[in-house]
Amino acid sequence: MRFGVLGTGFWAKEVHARALAEHPSAELVGVWGRDLAKAKAVGAEFDVPGYGDVDELLAEVDAVSFSLPPDVQAPLAVRAAEAGKNLLLEKPIALTVPDADRLVDAVQAAGVAAVVFFTFRFQEGTTAWLTQAARTNLVGGSVTWLGANYAPDSPFRDSPWRIEHGALWDIGPHALSLLVPTLGPVESVQATAGQGDLVHVVFTHGGGRTSTATLSLTAAPLAAGVEIWVHGDAGRLVLLPPLDAAVAAHQVAVEELTAAAMTGGAPACDVVFGRDVVAVLATAQRALASGRRETVAG
Repeated sequence: MRFGVLGTGFWAKEVHARALAEHPSAELVGVWGRDLAKAKAVGAEFDVPGYGDVDELLAEVDAVSFSLPPDVQAPLAVRAAEAGKNLLLEKPIALTVPDADRLVDAVQAAGVAAVVFFTFRFQEGTTAWLTQAARTNLVGGSVTWLGANYAPDSPFRDSPWRIEHGALWDIGPHALSLLVPTLGPVESVQATAGQGDLVHVVFTHGGGRTSTATLSLTAAPLAAGVEIWVHGDAGRLVLLPPLDAAVAAHQVAVEELTAAAMTGGAPACDVVFGRDVVAVLATAQRALASGRRETVAG
């Protein structure tokens, strides 16, 4: 399958483009960016052209791998779906439920495949953890992710959308990609804010199951780290995902997208799941503003 990468930032270059360039069966065809010079520079690193016209790149590919801010990704993904291209989307797929709904509608109307790149979900250890969790009578879980995005050596320190929307929208999708398949859909949300962009969120799932997420991009470097676990009748099931395996995870996502495009099957991390994650995040944002428990709309 021939791929184009949309985006020219660190994640676009070091994960999306690199994973595709090194993939044994996918082909990286080109890179598009809002800044043509940057697109050409990234493309040159992988011996492919850089494009300033997205339609020119779409004409050359079967699929698009997105590494763009969510509000930029959403309309371009609709455009790519309408052009008949398969989509490998970044999380979150959009910043509003209406934008996410429009993307779902476009994918379904075009009949293209779409996979959302929730990084941990494409790692072997997570698959084994989810299998074990499915055999357990779970009652709750927790994700704590303290990031130091604004340390001098962080590649994400100058990301405007992360600065504006914070950990809830950047790390929250990762937390939900693990809590929802283990504990069930989120029905309601409570949330409170701390210092910086720190948020504490309580999710109520079906059957009385609950989970928590403590998320920050503004933690001190010495406090940074990730802790993920669910618990039930088999005790506590801890997930220790590698944080330096994004390229390999992206290549697995490419394989799942290719399989979905060939068979018409629905991958676990499809665009509908991506839309549901956006709905929960939007609900958490309302809960932060209102100080009350908020119900997730259907």
